[in-house]
Amino acid sequence: MISYKQKLKNITTIILDVDGVLTDGTVILMPSGEMTRTMHTKDGYAMQLAIKKGLKIAVITGGRDKMVEERLKYLGLIDIYLGVHDKWDAYQDLLFSYALKPEEILYMGDDIPDIQIMKDVGIACCPNDAVTDVRAISEYISLIDGGKGCVRDIIEQALKVQGKWHDETDRTQAI
Repeated sequence: MISYKQKLKNITTIILDVDGVLTDGTVILMPSGEMTRTMHTKDGYAMQLAIKKGLKIAVITGGRDKMVEERLKYLGLIDIYLGVHDKWDAYQDLLFSYALKPEEILYMGDDIPDIQIMKDVGIACCPNDAVTDVRAISEYISLIDGGKGCVRDIIEQALKVQGKWHDETDRTQAI
C-alpha cells in the first residue's frame, strides 16, 4: 500500500472546504445580520506559495460569504465555488475544466457534505476536529484543528515532498 506521503508527489490540485477547514467553523452573528468568520494567515501564506509553485488550489463550499470570496481571490485562487448545494457537481466541473484525474487531487473536508468527493480523490484528509465519519475515511488527519493552520500543514507537506517548499527567492507574503 502506498502511503499518503508518497501520493503527495503526484498531487497537482488541492480542493478545500471553507467552514471547519479554512475557518474554525464558528460564525459570529453581528447586530446588522452579517455573519463573520476568521481565517488563519498561515493557511493564507501556504495557499499563495502553493499557487506560485504551480499547484492549483480550489474551494468548494456551501457558504456564500462575499468576504470569504474576496479573501480567496486576494490569495490568488481562481476556482471558488460558493453557495454550492451539491459539491459533487462542482468537483466534476473542476475535473472537466482542467482535465484532472482524481488521483492527482487532494481534498480536505470536515463534515458530511465532503464525504462523496473524499471517497473519489487521490488523498482525502481532514482537520483534527473533523466529524467522526470524515475522520474514518481520511488518509491523513492533521494534528491541527480547522481554521488554525491545518491547510498550511498539508500544503507544506505536499510542497516539501515535491521539492517546492519555500526558498530564499520566495517573496510571498501572508496577511
